Amino acid sequence: MTTTDDAWLDAIAWGPDGLVPAIAQEHGTGSVLMLAWMNREALRLTRETGHAVYWSRSRARLWHKGEESGHQQVVHAIRLDCDADVVLLEVEQKGGIACHTGRHDCFYRALDAAGDWVEVAPVLKDPAAIYRGSP
Repeated sequence: MTTTDDAWLDAIAWGPDGLVPAIAQEHGTGSVLMLAWMNREALRLTRETGHAVYWSRSRARLWHKGEESGHQQVVHAIRLDCDADVVLLEVEQKGGIACHTGRHDCFYRALDAAGDWVEVAPVLKDPAAIYRGSP
């Protein structure tokens, strides 16, 4: 049931699984940090709290970005694309690390002229030092 307060969520073209892709873009630089997924509750909580909340498909639960690493995303703006099927979050990335690999962003591999994926961004912090129980 949609309440009047949540009516803004109805403008979104949710996928058949109830999810929408969400791009986290760095506020100020415009750099794309990551792609994640949101359900209605994640997007509603993101708006309410001002911190990015996603739906973790692997954990099948809400995921408050930074809940383990401390690398939260403070949301400056929420935008919707022209087809209403992609959400863009303009965020301030706390700790400078958005990726679970310890890099600034998740797009650290580039396709070179030979057709190989090469790493083009450094690891800023060892993931084992970031996450409890990491190998």
